[in-house]
Amino acid sequence: MQLNLVCVGERMPSWVNEGYEEYARRLPRECALMLREIAPGKRTRNCDIQRILADEGQRMLAAVGGNAHIVTLDVGGKDWSTRELAEVLARWLREGRDIALLVGGPDGLSDACRQRAAESWSLSRMTFPHPLVRVIVAEQLYRAWTLLNNHPYHR
Repeated sequence: MQLNLVCVGERMPSWVNEGYEEYARRLPRECALMLREIAPGKRTRNCDIQRILADEGQRMLAAVGGNAHIVTLDVGGKDWSTRELAEVLARWLREGRDIALLVGGPDGLSDACRQRAAESWSLSRMTFPHPLVRVIVAEQLYRAWTLLNNHPYHR
């Protein structure tokens, strides 16, 4: 199984890349976390946001392929505790399919992404900067993996 974090946005600040990599590299091969960046659509004052969202969504879905188990990160999703996320990760590992975690851009996710999603995960009812979401997701997945493997990281 491979975890694919598919995010709208490129050229993140170094602290984002370093934070993400710190946790992604700790995950073992059977639970590898890969980042796939999608270029954001150009937003201007009078742009058609729905068209931009649809285009971003189409490129996100193309990046994950047709067989992936899609999970959107969305404020309306389930707010899993760390232990619940560990149980979800255990289920994903048992099922063996690649997982695609979709993080939208400044205007969220397209309807097509939401419709293709098997699950939706909310990190919080608060809004986080999209670059920070990458770091939080990587850390939480690592924490969930440590729980499953009785590693002392999570206490």
